[in-house]
Amino acid sequence: MEEGHTVNLDELLNEYAELEQKLADPAVHADQNQARTLGKRYAQLTPIVSTYRELEGVRDDLQAAKELAGEDPAFAEEAVELEGRISPLEERLTHLLVPRDPNDDKDIIMEIKAGEGGEESALFAGDLLRMYLRYAERVGWKAEIIDAQHSDLGGYKDVTVAVKGKGADGVWSRLKFEGGVHRVQRVPVTESQGRIHTSAAGVLVYPEAEDVEVQIDPNDLRVDVFRSSGPGGQSVNTTDSAVRITHVPTGVVVSCQNEKSQLQNKESALRILRARLLAIAQEEADAAASAERKSQVRTVDRSERVRTYNYPENRISDHRVGFKAYNLDHVLDGDLSAVIQALADAEMADKLASHS
Repeated sequence: MEEGHTVNLDELLNEYAELEQKLADPAVHADQNQARTLGKRYAQLTPIVSTYRELEGVRDDLQAAKELAGEDPAFAEEAVELEGRISPLEERLTHLLVPRDPNDDKDIIMEIKAGEGGEESALFAGDLLRMYLRYAERVGWKAEIIDAQHSDLGGYKDVTVAVKGKGADGVWSRLKFEGGVHRVQRVPVTESQGRIHTSAAGVLVYPEAEDVEVQIDPNDLRVDVFRSSGPGGQSVNTTDSAVRITHVPTGVVVSCQNEKSQLQNKESALRILRARLLAIAQEEADAAASAERKSQVRTVDRSERVRTYNYPENRISDHRVGFKAYNLDHVLDGDLSAVIQALADAEMADKLASHS
């Protein structure tokens, strides 16, 4: 195990112990958002900590078995068995310590768009949609079509799906590899001569943005009070009840003077401020999501093929990792696990190489 990983591991073990203490405190659960955030992080760290503890347990048992082997041959056999367990556990721990994609536990939005090939491409987009819906069903995810433009023969010119899942390995961790151009080779239903045609459909995948919640730090606010003014600038009351709130980080300024009390005006101003900050955060989130989309749209426009579905040979090929299988009928029925695993393994190999 590398020294860099050990340092990282010590930090994670300490963080895990702190999380365990916090989650045992009933006061933490009074704030549901905080409890959910802590619980999510705890769930992410649990496989690392349990693998580390198992590895340490096996090492301790091995040490003891080696010491006792001289007196009893049975311990020598046990030592051999324990020795065989150490390497796979070390490998699993190394994999778990590789930095995760921050979006891996997120749900996704997927768009499937017909490309060149007219009606045949739209029919293929429909086949891809069914493949993803069947895959989601197999792994226990919930998929929902949120927008669709149908084509004349029953395919889709454009269809958008939201896919939601549960667990530490979110939908993004498995379906993020699907973005790009998917090419099909088959005899179209519109072809009377029985000739094989090639057409394509584009797939876009992006993490679903979580609801943007506004947390206002009172230290970020500058609150000024002044006298409410009526028409013509005359003072409508003799107390400083009007409130102006400046949100220093963003420069957003909100004033309220309709209510009679300073407290009521402050509450109204805060409500307006929250709404404005939410709108700003949402715009930024949309811009980030749009940038994520654009990078994939460019890929689709450039006709960068990620996968070919060859019907006559019942073959599926993923061009990024050299994956090839002759069970296209099963894949189209949602059996995507093998090709997705090949892509996930390639991503892990890249990460391991860059962190070694």
